[in-house]
Amino acid sequence: MGYAAIALDELLELLGAATPAPASGTAAALTGALAAALAELAAGVSGKPDAAGEARALRTRLAALADDDAEAYTAWIAERTKAARDRIVDVPLAIAEVALEVAELGGRLAREGKPSVAGDALAATDLASGAARAAIRLVELNLAATDDPRRDRAAELARQAGTWIAR
Repeated sequence: MGYAAIALDELLELLGAATPAPASGTAAALTGALAAALAELAAGVSGKPDAAGEARALRTRLAALADDDAEAYTAWIAERTKAARDRIVDVPLAIAEVALEVAELGGRLAREGKPSVAGDALAATDLASGAARAAIRLVELNLAATDDPRRDRAAELARQAGTWIAR
């Protein structure tokens, strides 16, 4: 069972526990999944089944990434290998990328969907942008003092997240 299937009160207890995982990467992914659910709602009410399906797929992907992040960080704590380090960078990068897809979808639905759910669509954009920023911050911290090219990708994603926040 993944983190997305856990009751909210239990999930909050797990996130608040003094353990390595789940932590901020998992929280970022789940925040992105919540944002995708709001986009799905906005799409459904607006009669946009393709957009609803896209939102559902993004939600599913982010829920899986929540689990991947906890597993990656647990492996890093246990192993400290290059492969484990790569995962604690690659998983948050993926979270940021997918979350920004949600932000874009929410923005599109705010413009093209029914006015009655514009607030939900905009909330999806805001939550997804925040989720992306949180995941990017992990990448930046995990690659600090390196010349890893993934830092450039993180910087580009941060720029994109800032664009959505500024809208």
